[in-house]
Amino acid sequence: MSHAAKIAFLGSALDPDEREPALAEKLASLGATPPSPYEAVLAHIRGEVAPERFRELGEAPAEAWLLPCPEPGQARELSLEAMVGFIDADGCRQAAEQIGELAAQAGQDIPCLIAVDHSLAGGVIARLSRRLGPENLSLVVLDAHTDAIPMSAVAGAVAYDLETNPQSAYDPNDPFLRGRPNSYNASSFLFHLLDEGAVLAKNLYLLGVADWPPKQALRLKDPRMKAYTGAYTHLPRAGVGVATRSDLAGGGAKLKALLKRIKTPYVYLSLDLDVGAGEAIEAVRFNDRRGLGRAGLIKLAHALRGLLDSGPALAGMDLCELNPRHPGREQAARLAADLIEIIAWGHQPGGGP
Repeated sequence: MSHAAKIAFLGSALDPDEREPALAEKLASLGATPPSPYEAVLAHIRGEVAPERFRELGEAPAEAWLLPCPEPGQARELSLEAMVGFIDADGCRQAAEQIGELAAQAGQDIPCLIAVDHSLAGGVIARLSRRLGPENLSLVVLDAHTDAIPMSAVAGAVAYDLETNPQSAYDPNDPFLRGRPNSYNASSFLFHLLDEGAVLAKNLYLLGVADWPPKQALRLKDPRMKAYTGAYTHLPRAGVGVATRSDLAGGGAKLKALLKRIKTPYVYLSLDLDVGAGEAIEAVRFNDRRGLGRAGLIKLAHALRGLLDSGPALAGMDLCELNPRHPGREQAARLAADLIEIIAWGHQPGGGP
């Protein structure tokens, strides 16, 4: 991929969210017509970037009931059972594979996915890994969540919490807390990419993680909790580079050390906007973890631009987890465009040179 390559934008508004508050939000938004994250971000790119520097591959289709704001006629299809069924049937993996096919149309250009569900990025990453070789591709993920925890480990931790925590946030009568398959989804797709060899552990870097288990959880002896915390602690032992939110907020030393480790000829950058949840922006799907402020995210983007200027070529990127139902969606689209423009073209925020 040459330095003259264009950024080839593609998108998806697929939004398979099984959380009850998210379903209620969808039902309250029936018939609303906000722009998709793809269109909202591209509106800025089109006005601020020379047209010869990018092209548009368009959006992958999604079933109407799985959009962020379905039509009123889709109300009967909207249920937790339907969302869980889609995820457990590996619907996210199938959608990711379709995204990978669309990304292949980029040819020698650099695919940039703008999407709601982060798991779709796995389709682009897997496609590039097959083309370039996993040994030649590093994956840098900015995310408040680790996204590499299998469903079985999460289910065990939930069961433990239900048994031992009188103030548990989980409903013991919830039928969807048990017996779930190890599906490919937004919280597990990195686990699957590692397990299938599309990404090598030594080439994976997780930045901004805010869900790492606290020390007291790491000391628990219950086998379910050991499996859950072990899914986290296995990652650095296997060679994954990890910089938590606290690491990044405390200064740039850990970030610089990790980025210096990258020796592959290509790098893929995956940006989940919840890395700035509650600080830089609000319009993201998951607000359970507080992220970095805008200044911190802009600084991170410049560090990634510096990486590209001095080392590996950009193979692809994504920006995911925008919530188009949220009133702050325009602020989120503005930040997304800023991050893309800094990383891809070295622009200043707002499209400046």
